[in-house]
Amino acid sequence: MNRKKIGALQPWQIILLILLPIAVSFAALCIGRMSIAPMDVIHSILNKFGGSYAVNPQIEQVLWTMRFPRILLGLLVGAGLSAAGAAYQSLFSNPLATPDTLGVASGASFGAALAILIGLGMVGIQLSALAFGLAAVILTFLAGSGKGRNVNSYVLAGIMISSLFSALVSLVKFTADTESQLPSITYWLMGSLASKSYSTLVLGAPLILIGILVLFLLRWRLNLLPLTDDEAKSTGVNIKLLRIVTIVCATAITASCVSMCGQVGWVGLLVPHIARMRYGDNHLSLIPSSICIGAAFLVIVDTLARSATAAEIPVSILTAIIGAPFFILLMRRKGGWNL
Repeated sequence: MNRKKIGALQPWQIILLILLPIAVSFAALCIGRMSIAPMDVIHSILNKFGGSYAVNPQIEQVLWTMRFPRILLGLLVGAGLSAAGAAYQSLFSNPLATPDTLGVASGASFGAALAILIGLGMVGIQLSALAFGLAAVILTFLAGSGKGRNVNSYVLAGIMISSLFSALVSLVKFTADTESQLPSITYWLMGSLASKSYSTLVLGAPLILIGILVLFLLRWRLNLLPLTDDEAKSTGVNIKLLRIVTIVCATAITASCVSMCGQVGWVGLLVPHIARMRYGDNHLSLIPSSICIGAAFLVIVDTLARSATAAEIPVSILTAIIGAPFFILLMRRKGGWNL
């Protein structure tokens, strides 16, 4: 297909991309099983900055205890997974690469399932998921490294390690109590932003924010990732170091996202293609647009998940329902999968 090469974003595009997640977040504060008028939301926000508007205490409780931390989590996870997905797709020169390419999500899922099995609390689940997610990537590196190996070796190793941890998750589910533990493990694995809290964000947000910041600062260098070592030498960039930094950042982001809300599929695959279709392949525009679109996308999906029915729908179900038809449409429209 024709490659769309667009440079840095125009100022008006930057403004629109920044306003997109802000507008979506404001709408999400208003929408839910308890509808809240936009003016009440505005007054409640102004009260946080010294205003003295009369707002129903119940509305305040819903906004700042239930919806706001959940929206923050959606913004972080959506932005993080989208940035990680865009980086991996360029690193492996594969439009089907996802944040779980190196097995981090499967490892984190096993860690969380194991923590639920032995009865740990939310903090313990997060720490266990984060530790096993990072362990999965280390195993992938050990399995994929060696003389004469290339980037594709890590992809194959990631598939094997992911399969291993998926089997371990199945083993944990097999041994779990069917009345109490198994439903919790199953629901967690389907992905949900329901277990939101400020303590959850404090523990998981730093890795996501640092990873996003590093990828953003390196965005012009990420254009070099598909190059061979010989081709990259002429640019003066240490391509091996760049690849390592990219993998570390994307891994840290993914492990932290999974540790907070389980496996949220399709975001890291779908959103970079949406951004690429609109803003081109150049990472000067691809990374920031993926971050903003991904943040807005997951907040929209989560708002649908928590308000469409009386029983909350796991967010990964909705991302798959939305993502699969869109990806098929994208494939037919572009005539192939080449980046």
